[in-house]
Amino acid sequence: MRLGSSVFLLILTLTFSSNILFSEEKITSSPLINLEKIKPSFEELDRDNDSISSSQNLKEKKNDLTLKSSQAILIGLDKITAKSSKLIVNLNESKKFGPLEIKILKCGKVKVNNQIDSVAYMQVKDLTKNDNEQVFIFNGWTFASDPSLTPFDHAIYDLQLLKCNKA
Repeated sequence: MRLGSSVFLLILTLTFSSNILFSEEKITSSPLINLEKIKPSFEELDRDNDSISSSQNLKEKKNDLTLKSSQAILIGLDKITAKSSKLIVNLNESKKFGPLEIKILKCGKVKVNNQIDSVAYMQVKDLTKNDNEQVFIFNGWTFASDPSLTPFDHAIYDLQLLKCNKA
């Protein structure tokens, strides 16, 4: 072995051995959190007051529903001309968008994963088909926050729910 390589090996072993000899093991631990003293990040509800107010709210909402009807606000896109239109469709009424006939049977808001989302039950017919039995090209629920869950699939037109309103 050459002198240079033996000196290099000597320096290398001294470096590693000195790091091992002078290193200290320090393990630090944080104190445990007292879980009983932590307050919840949500508001605690008073159950007695909630039951009374919720029954009163249900009566008020029933009265409001008889006076007001829901409506769905949709965006309609013509894929050929790239023009979009805002469509307001009242509950149980038909609205035409191009050759499509759109009918909203139910429209409302639901709470999913602590977020309020608009949902609507929509039926869409294509009036260009001259069949005696007009079949729905879309018949189902659609969600405003995630339209890809139940997609409306048409070659020329696209529909997306924006929100549900009370008229």
